[in-house]
Amino acid sequence: MSSDRSFRRLGLAAGLAVLTLLGGCQVRPLYSESAGTGERLAAVSFAAPKGRVEQVVRNHLVFLSTGGSGPAERPAYNVTLDVTSTASSIIDDEDEDNVSPSGIPVPGRVQVSGTYTLTRISDGQVLKSAKREVVAQMDVSGQGFAKVRAIRDAENRAARELAEFIRAEIAIVLARESQAAWSK
Repeated sequence: MSSDRSFRRLGLAAGLAVLTLLGGCQVRPLYSESAGTGERLAAVSFAAPKGRVEQVVRNHLVFLSTGGSGPAERPAYNVTLDVTSTASSIIDDEDEDNVSPSGIPVPGRVQVSGTYTLTRISDGQVLKSAKREVVAQMDVSGQGFAKVRAIRDAENRAARELAEFIRAEIAIVLARESQAAWSK
């Protein structure tokens, strides 16, 4: 029995040691209330879009950063976007319609690239500038409307995914932004 007690005590001591080490850990949720990241994200404005795919990215970013309440009323940060989209067939085929001789749709892809710059409005300092790319797969049909619709749907999927990546990177930068710099 005494060895049972010593094992229990050893297990309890090891458990307390692990809890003590974890208590000193500086990891915290990215969107925690104490970090104020949600408030900072809601204070980000996004520049006017120049094209349809950029509009999809911008709209999704506004929705994600403000929780659906619309653009920031008093922005503290500004994000400029430059989004481009390209569609291509995965299979190199001489047929210009990208449809196999049997009429079966061939696989294609849409690549949406976005360059963004996050700037603090109060002093004009650039906090982050990066380029991200997202690829969405699609089936290219021989029918004209179906082909256009497949490309548009793939662009929309890729644009929303790109917005998620950009929002996450902006949130990381804003979480690191000091409270003193944010409250200016």
